[in-house]
Amino acid sequence: MSDIDDDEIGEEEGGPNLGEYEGERNEKNERHGQGKARLPNGDTYEGLYQYGKRQGKGLYKFKNGARYDGEYGENKKQGQGTFIYPDGSKYEGAWIDDQRNGFGIYYYINGDRYEGEWQNHLRQGRGTYFYSQTGTKYVGMWQNGRRNGTGEVIFGKFKLRCHWKDDLPVGQGKYIFDIGCEQHGEYLQKEKPVVEEETKKEDKKKIPTFMQGRVIFGQTRVVPPGEDEPEDAQPTIISTWKAGKITDISQAEEEQFQEEMLAQEASSLNNSHAQAPRDADEAAPEAEETIVEVDEPREEEAAREADAAPAADENAADGGEEEEEES
Repeated sequence: MSDIDDDEIGEEEGGPNLGEYEGERNEKNERHGQGKARLPNGDTYEGLYQYGKRQGKGLYKFKNGARYDGEYGENKKQGQGTFIYPDGSKYEGAWIDDQRNGFGIYYYINGDRYEGEWQNHLRQGRGTYFYSQTGTKYVGMWQNGRRNGTGEVIFGKFKLRCHWKDDLPVGQGKYIFDIGCEQHGEYLQKEKPVVEEETKKEDKKKIPTFMQGRVIFGQTRVVPPGEDEPEDAQPTIISTWKAGKITDISQAEEEQFQEEMLAQEASSLNNSHAQAPRDADEAAPEAEETIVEVDEPREEEAAREADAAPAADENAADGGEEEEEES
């Protein structure tokens, strides 16, 4: 599926005599004011017109069941509006030039939800992605529809905080635990090992039929039941966690993390009005590490939880974001 929807760019264009029309006109016989139209392709529109074009509030219904209820400008979706797709997914938010731009919420058919900034139909800037199946969420920066920059994945009793590039965690990071400590470490990228065909088929049997796919941190491929997974869907790079020391939680690092997020958010918003955003994590400063001695019992408990944390990453919130519907 694609981020750009045929439904959203396929609205009928034309002059005042396109299709059947019932409503107000101006002295030039252009559609002007409130009106209803049935277009040649079977779509319908009911709402405001200005000088022959959709302008202001209106409801556009596509013949395939999709619909847009919102504001128009010069025949394009412009302002605030809600788009319901044929599969039942829904976007509520800002539009510019017929594309998702600005703040908006996308509700996916698998129950996931994204709340945040968009640019040209793609997740861009600061946003939060909620994973319905696991209850986890990613809070952080996005670029071109992928996690890029500073962000964190929040689990039940711990969270992973690090930098991201092309949907994968990279470089220095840490797991922060509710018991009051954190494990520092590093995500290393490496090539994915080759898996024999028989092993791949056996692995696929262990994945629920409604979510069959190859799951690797940062990338999920969903394959319909009964179909083989295409070879080109396999990511070639994966990230693995290299654990380091355990310390008390640093309030200074917490404040620095929030400052990084705000700085990257401001940079993304500024760039969205002027030029293509640059990779946010190139400008993100390294968090200064504060080492504090911890008592032995707490360190042992944190170590046990930390051992389980990377496995939870791969199974609970490893980037299986739904793509927007394309008909």
